[in-house]
Amino acid sequence: MITLHYHPGNASFTPHVLLHEIGAPFELHLVNRAQGEHKSPAYLALNPNGLIPVLADGDLVLYETAAICLHLADTHPAAQLAPPLGSAERAHFYKWLVWLTNTLQATLLHYFYPERMVDEGNTTGAAQVKAHSQARVHGYLAQIDAQLAGHGGPWLLGERYSAVDPYAFMLCRWTRGFSERPAREYAHIGPFLQRVLARPAVLRAIATEQLPAPLV
Repeated sequence: MITLHYHPGNASFTPHVLLHEIGAPFELHLVNRAQGEHKSPAYLALNPNGLIPVLADGDLVLYETAAICLHLADTHPAAQLAPPLGSAERAHFYKWLVWLTNTLQATLLHYFYPERMVDEGNTTGAAQVKAHSQARVHGYLAQIDAQLAGHGGPWLLGERYSAVDPYAFMLCRWTRGFSERPAREYAHIGPFLQRVLARPAVLRAIATEQLPAPLV
Protein backbone atom coordinates (compact mmCIF):
# COMPACT_ATOMS: atom_id res chain seq x y z
CA MET A 1 0.00 0.00 0.00
CA ILE A 2 1.20 3.52 -0.87
CA THR A 3 1.00 6.15 1.86
CA LEU A 4 1.34 9.88 1.15
CA HIS A 5 2.25 12.09 4.08
CA TYR A 6 0.65 15.41 3.20
CA HIS A 7 -0.60 18.78 4.37
CA PRO A 8 -3.40 20.60 2.50
CA GLY A 9 -2.15 22.93 -0.21
CA ASN A 10 1.51 22.08 0.34
CA ALA A 11 3.92 20.52 -2.16
CA SER A 12 2.20 17.20 -1.45
CA PHE A 13 -0.68 18.34 -3.64
CA THR A 14 0.95 17.21 -6.89
CA PRO A 15 1.68 13.64 -5.73
CA HIS A 16 -1.86 13.53 -4.33
CA VAL A 17 -3.23 14.38 -7.77
CA LEU A 18 -0.99 11.83 -9.47
CA LEU A 19 -2.14 9.09 -7.12
CA HIS A 20 -5.70 9.77 -8.25
CA GLU A 21 -4.56 9.86 -11.88
CA ILE A 22 -2.89 6.44 -11.73
CA GLY A 23 -5.81 4.87 -9.87
CA ALA A 24 -3.68 2.82 -7.46
CA PRO A 25 -4.92 2.29 -3.90
CA PHE A 26 -3.30 4.63 -1.42
CA GLU A 27 -3.69 6.12 2.01
CA LEU A 28 -3.24 9.70 3.15
CA HIS A 29 -1.54 10.61 6.40
CA LEU A 30 -2.06 14.20 7.50
CA VAL A 31 1.04 15.93 8.82
CA ASN A 32 -0.26 18.74 11.02
CA ARG A 33 2.14 21.62 10.47
CA ALA A 34 0.32 23.83 12.98
CA GLN A 35 1.26 21.35 15.69
CA GLY A 36 4.80 20.93 14.41
CA GLU A 37 4.35 17.31 13.38
CA HIS A 38 6.72 17.83 10.43
CA LYS A 39 9.50 18.44 12.98
CA SER A 40 8.61 15.50 15.23
CA PRO A 41 11.13 12.65 15.68
CA ALA A 42 8.77 10.23 13.93
CA TYR A 43 8.49 12.42 10.84
CA LEU A 44 12.18 13.35 10.80
CA ALA A 45 12.91 9.63 10.64
CA LEU A 46 11.12 9.66 7.29
CA ASN A 47 12.49 12.99 6.05
CA PRO A 48 15.39 14.49 8.01
CA ASN A 49 14.70 17.85 6.37
CA GLY A 50 11.31 18.07 8.04
CA LEU A 51 9.58 18.94 4.77
CA ILE A 52 6.35 17.71 3.19
CA PRO A 53 5.65 15.41 1.33
CA VAL A 54 6.92 11.91 2.04
CA LEU A 55 5.75 8.91 0.05
CA ALA A 56 6.02 5.40 1.47
CA ASP A 57 5.63 2.66 -1.14
CA GLY A 58 6.17 -0.65 0.63
CA ASP A 59 9.70 -0.53 2.04
CA LEU A 60 10.59 2.46 -0.14
CA VAL A 61 10.47 5.87 1.54
CA LEU A 62 10.84 8.92 -0.71
CA TYR A 63 10.93 12.64 -0.13
CA GLU A 64 11.34 15.51 -2.62
CA THR A 65 8.21 16.15 -4.67
CA ALA A 66 9.91 15.80 -8.06
CA ALA A 67 11.40 12.42 -7.11
CA ILE A 68 7.98 11.20 -5.94
CA CYS A 69 6.43 12.33 -9.23
CA LEU A 70 9.06 10.46 -11.24
CA HIS A 71 8.59 7.33 -9.15
CA LEU A 72 4.83 7.34 -9.63
CA ALA A 73 5.14 7.95 -13.36
CA ASP A 74 7.75 5.21 -13.79
CA THR A 75 5.95 2.59 -11.70
CA HIS A 76 2.57 3.19 -13.35
CA PRO A 77 3.41 3.55 -17.06
CA ALA A 78 -0.16 2.83 -18.14
CA ALA A 79 -1.21 6.21 -16.73
CA GLN A 80 1.13 7.88 -19.28
CA LEU A 81 2.20 10.63 -16.89
CA ALA A 82 5.57 10.95 -18.62
CA PRO A 83 6.60 10.70 -22.29
CA PRO A 84 8.42 7.56 -23.52
CA LEU A 85 11.94 6.95 -22.24
CA GLY A 86 14.65 8.12 -24.59
CA SER A 87 12.41 10.51 -26.49
CA ALA A 88 12.98 14.23 -26.93
CA GLU A 89 9.67 14.76 -25.17
CA ARG A 90 10.96 12.84 -22.16
CA ALA A 91 14.03 15.08 -22.05
CA HIS A 92 11.83 18.17 -22.01
CA PHE A 93 9.69 16.54 -19.33
CA TYR A 94 12.81 16.22 -17.15
CA LYS A 95 13.75 19.82 -17.90
CA TRP A 96 10.40 21.24 -16.86
CA LEU A 97 10.08 19.06 -13.77
CA VAL A 98 13.52 20.10 -12.53
CA TRP A 99 12.87 23.74 -13.46
CA LEU A 100 9.57 23.79 -11.59
CA THR A 101 11.06 22.44 -8.38
CA ASN A 102 14.52 24.02 -8.54
CA THR A 103 13.69 27.45 -9.98
CA LEU A 104 10.05 28.46 -9.61
CA GLN A 105 9.27 26.60 -6.38
CA ALA A 106 12.53 27.63 -4.75
CA THR A 107 11.86 31.28 -5.54
CA LEU A 108 8.30 31.05 -4.26
CA LEU A 109 9.64 29.71 -0.96
CA HIS A 110 11.84 32.80 -0.69
CA TYR A 111 8.74 34.91 -1.27
CA PHE A 112 6.72 33.17 1.42
CA TYR A 113 9.56 32.80 3.94
CA PRO A 114 11.89 35.76 3.31
CA GLU A 115 12.96 35.85 6.97
CA ARG A 116 14.87 32.62 6.41
CA MET A 117 17.26 34.44 4.07
CA VAL A 118 18.31 37.23 6.48
CA ASP A 119 19.48 37.67 10.03
CA GLU A 120 16.86 37.47 12.75
CA GLY A 121 15.03 40.76 13.12
CA ASN A 122 16.16 42.17 9.79
CA THR A 123 12.68 43.17 8.61
CA THR A 124 14.02 45.52 5.95
CA GLY A 125 16.14 42.77 4.43
CA ALA A 126 13.24 40.33 4.56
CA ALA A 127 11.02 42.83 2.74
CA GLN A 128 13.65 43.21 0.02
CA VAL A 129 13.93 39.43 -0.37
CA LYS A 130 10.14 39.17 -0.69
CA ALA A 131 9.93 41.94 -3.29
CA HIS A 132 12.80 40.63 -5.40
CA SER A 133 11.45 37.09 -5.22
CA GLN A 134 8.05 38.21 -6.47
CA ALA A 135 9.70 40.04 -9.36
CA ARG A 136 11.62 36.90 -10.32
CA VAL A 137 8.46 34.80 -10.10
CA HIS A 138 6.80 37.13 -12.61
CA GLY A 139 9.63 36.42 -15.01
CA TYR A 140 9.21 32.68 -14.52
CA LEU A 141 5.46 32.89 -15.04
CA ALA A 142 6.12 34.73 -18.29
CA GLN A 143 8.33 31.78 -19.30
CA ILE A 144 5.48 29.33 -18.68
CA ASP A 145 3.10 31.59 -20.58
CA ALA A 146 5.50 31.73 -23.53
CA GLN A 147 5.86 27.94 -23.49
CA LEU A 148 2.10 27.49 -23.72
CA ALA A 149 1.80 30.15 -26.42
CA GLY A 150 4.69 28.74 -28.42
CA HIS A 151 3.29 25.28 -29.10
CA GLY A 152 -0.42 26.12 -28.85
CA GLY A 153 -1.25 22.84 -27.14
CA PRO A 154 -3.41 22.49 -24.05
CA TRP A 155 -0.66 21.25 -21.71
CA LEU A 156 2.78 22.38 -20.70
CA LEU A 157 4.52 19.87 -22.99
CA GLY A 158 2.01 20.33 -25.80
CA GLU A 159 -0.71 17.81 -26.62
CA ARG A 160 0.19 15.30 -23.89
CA TYR A 161 -0.90 15.73 -20.28
CA SER A 162 1.89 14.74 -17.88
CA ALA A 163 3.03 15.02 -14.29
CA VAL A 164 4.43 18.50 -14.91
CA ASP A 165 0.92 19.89 -15.45
CA PRO A 166 -0.44 19.46 -11.91
CA TYR A 167 2.99 20.54 -10.65
CA ALA A 168 2.77 23.79 -12.61
CA PHE A 169 -0.85 24.19 -11.48
CA MET A 170 0.17 23.82 -7.83
CA LEU A 171 2.91 26.44 -8.05
CA CYS A 172 0.78 28.85 -10.06
CA ARG A 173 -1.94 28.44 -7.45
CA TRP A 174 0.52 29.61 -4.80
CA THR A 175 0.62 33.02 -6.52
CA ARG A 176 -3.12 33.60 -6.10
CA GLY A 177 -2.51 36.13 -3.31
CA PHE A 178 0.08 38.18 -5.22
CA SER A 179 -0.54 41.91 -5.05
CA GLU A 180 0.39 42.19 -8.72
CA ARG A 181 -0.52 39.84 -11.57
CA PRO A 182 -1.00 36.36 -10.14
CA ALA A 183 -0.59 33.46 -12.54
CA ARG A 184 -4.27 33.37 -13.46
CA GLU A 185 -3.96 36.79 -15.12
CA TYR A 186 -1.49 35.61 -17.76
CA ALA A 187 -3.12 35.15 -21.17
CA HIS A 188 -2.17 31.50 -21.65
CA ILE A 189 -1.67 30.37 -18.06
CA GLY A 190 -5.20 31.36 -17.05
CA PRO A 191 -6.95 28.96 -19.47
CA PHE A 192 -4.32 26.29 -18.73
CA LEU A 193 -5.16 26.44 -15.02
CA GLN A 194 -8.84 25.99 -15.79
CA ARG A 195 -8.07 22.93 -17.94
CA VAL A 196 -6.06 21.35 -15.15
CA LEU A 197 -8.75 22.31 -12.65
CA ALA A 198 -11.35 20.43 -14.72
CA ARG A 199 -9.56 17.08 -14.40
CA PRO A 200 -11.36 14.68 -12.06
CA ALA A 201 -8.14 13.74 -10.26
CA VAL A 202 -7.45 17.39 -9.46
CA LEU A 203 -10.99 17.97 -8.26
CA ARG A 204 -10.81 14.91 -6.02
CA ALA A 205 -7.55 16.07 -4.44
CA ILE A 206 -8.96 19.57 -3.89
CA ALA A 207 -12.10 18.13 -2.29
CA THR A 208 -10.16 15.79 -0.03
CA GLU A 209 -7.78 18.52 1.11
CA GLN A 210 -10.72 20.94 1.45
CA LEU A 211 -8.78 23.71 -0.25
CA PRO A 212 -10.50 27.08 0.09
CA ALA A 213 -11.43 29.47 -2.69
CA PRO A 214 -9.98 31.05 -4.69
CA LEU A 215 -8.51 27.85 -6.10
CA VAL A 216 -6.27 29.72 -8.55
